[in-house]
Amino acid sequence: MIVTLAHKYNTSPAKVFKFKINLSMKKIIVLFLLLPFFAVFGQQNDTHIHDRFCRYYPEQTDTPKFAWRNDWQSPLVHNYDVTFYFLDIEVSNTTINVGGTVQIHAKVVSPVMETFAFELLSVINIQSIVVNGITYSGYTRDGDNVLVPITALNQGDTFIASITYYGTPPTGGFFSGVTNAYSNQWQKSVTWTLSEPFAAKSWLPCKQVLTDKADSVWVFLTTPEGTMAGSQGLLTNVSTMPNNKLRYEWKSNYPIAYYLISFAVSDYQEYNIYAKPLELAGDSVLVQNFVYNHPNYLNTNQTSIDAVVPMIELFSDLYLLYPFWEEKYGHCITQLGGGMEHQTMTTMGGFSFNLIAHELGHMWFGDNVTCATWSDIWINEGFATYSNYLAQEMLNGWSSGQTFMIGTQNNVISQPGGSVYVPEDEATPENVWRIFNGRLSYDKGAAIIHTLRHEINNDATFFALMNAFQVQFSDSTATGEDFRMVAEAIAGMDFEQFFEQWYYGEGYPKYDIEWYMGNNDVILNVAQTPSSSTPLFKMTMDYKLNFSDNTNTIVRLYQDANLNQFVIPVDKQVVSIQVDPNNWTLEKVNSNVVSMSEKDNPNYFSFGPNPVKESLNIFMLNDQNERRMIQITDVSGKMIQQEIFIGSDHQLDVSKLSKGIYILTISDNNQQFSRKLIK
Repeated sequence: MIVTLAHKYNTSPAKVFKFKINLSMKKIIVLFLLLPFFAVFGQQNDTHIHDRFCRYYPEQTDTPKFAWRNDWQSPLVHNYDVTFYFLDIEVSNTTINVGGTVQIHAKVVSPVMETFAFELLSVINIQSIVVNGITYSGYTRDGDNVLVPITALNQGDTFIASITYYGTPPTGGFFSGVTNAYSNQWQKSVTWTLSEPFAAKSWLPCKQVLTDKADSVWVFLTTPEGTMAGSQGLLTNVSTMPNNKLRYEWKSNYPIAYYLISFAVSDYQEYNIYAKPLELAGDSVLVQNFVYNHPNYLNTNQTSIDAVVPMIELFSDLYLLYPFWEEKYGHCITQLGGGMEHQTMTTMGGFSFNLIAHELGHMWFGDNVTCATWSDIWINEGFATYSNYLAQEMLNGWSSGQTFMIGTQNNVISQPGGSVYVPEDEATPENVWRIFNGRLSYDKGAAIIHTLRHEINNDATFFALMNAFQVQFSDSTATGEDFRMVAEAIAGMDFEQFFEQWYYGEGYPKYDIEWYMGNNDVILNVAQTPSSSTPLFKMTMDYKLNFSDNTNTIVRLYQDANLNQFVIPVDKQVVSIQVDPNNWTLEKVNSNVVSMSEKDNPNYFSFGPNPVKESLNIFMLNDQNERRMIQITDVSGKMIQQEIFIGSDHQLDVSKLSKGIYILTISDNNQQFSRKLIK
């Protein structure tokens, strides 16, 4: 296939796009754009890095110390929907002990509910269970499930279950539920929770189902004298309790996923600042920070903490007004090795720019719109990582954004395989590190969003679809397919192939490019080979043509086969070509060389991988279904291997070749073309 293109493209660095649209008008625009959607269903190195994730941990493949069983959940939890959690518990900055009463308000969704089921680790002691005022002592514990026979309730009935409990949950390792640590630098003890993905039941009687968000939550935390406790929503009161203890009473009226309920307790001081998104027209968002009560802590970290204000304003402009603006955003400092995006009050291990930006991005992607399954963790981590990139580019400048994106892309291509989508059989408690794989869920997730933005090629449309996705699935959950449907509706493009190759598919494309001047054209022979199982990435690629008079232009070429030839009319001499000059797409360029004209040679071909181990993929530029011969000779000309094939592509078994350098030749009855092959 020969494609002729002369499309010219602005080569200047990306501009900062701001959308100053008031909230009501923005929603009207989004709803208009989504009408068709509602009608349907209502870079070039191998350095491996991981320095921008919400969790700054070393990549692991082993099972966490306290792994949760794959058969951990009784199907009986699906008999009801949670409407409200009320935690009234006692916690401490010096221990991981937890105790108190949790109320679960819910509505029956099964025809009849005769057993109330919830989750709580078996090592946690239950003192009493009361459902609608009746105490039930005849419950059973099946692993981490608590099964309570109750007076039958019918579909639509509401009930309140109160569970009083106490205990010491297991700890140690990243996904341990409750952790206690001591900061030698700041001389503070601190205790905090991290329930994602399966550890809420280690400290909280609950139902761990992503699609069942509670409509609201209250978290009342009784703490020792001299400490403060942070959590979701607004701090409505601080009550004095016996023994000089204090009870911090947090209330949130926003829907919340089970794993985003949290607490952190330490000897804190409070530092508050305010963000002023444009859509609030002068009103503000409280940013409430609980940081260590040490004379030097705030002086050391204040500038870094203050950086969150322009981030809130930026993301509110690009996506949607900060989703929880009527309550707050905030941080609780702990000894966590990174951060965790607890709704409205992130648990932090420090205040680096990248960590703050990533966790804040989660308020939109992860908290307001939550992944509907752990297979679709991209909805959380890929978009939060991309938010980090946007903050770098739009607040710190083009070069900072480029540094971030190049590092992200290089991390992805440091290994050949892996999909962004987590296969269902891998999205399990035993494979928690696969769910939170930094290279795939985070970095490849962000990189393919960047590639999608390039395919759309219109920033107004791209950010309109980000806004539309937030509006459509606000306070709810979504899958990768849900995002695809919104993207197609807003952009008016078909992204099925894009998702098959980038989201579900594995690996990335590798390019070998030969180009030459011919009359008033520059001809590019572009070969694409896969790094893994996805055979072809149909995609748009930018090529920067540098001319002899020191000017340049960028052309956009669409690759739709493993080997394409592009003929581009030019009126100047091309002296060099740069592939993906602004790092929009995810690829590795193996070679980019000037060649002699082979435009008329029917046996022009490309192949890969080279060097090869066992199997060589050969791609022909001209497919006339002609009979051709493949020959492999050594450098002396001795015939080593040959076979006949017909068609545009062929797979050659070279597993029996010894290591060395060979000549690969393809010929018909008239002409031949040869290339160097390395085994």
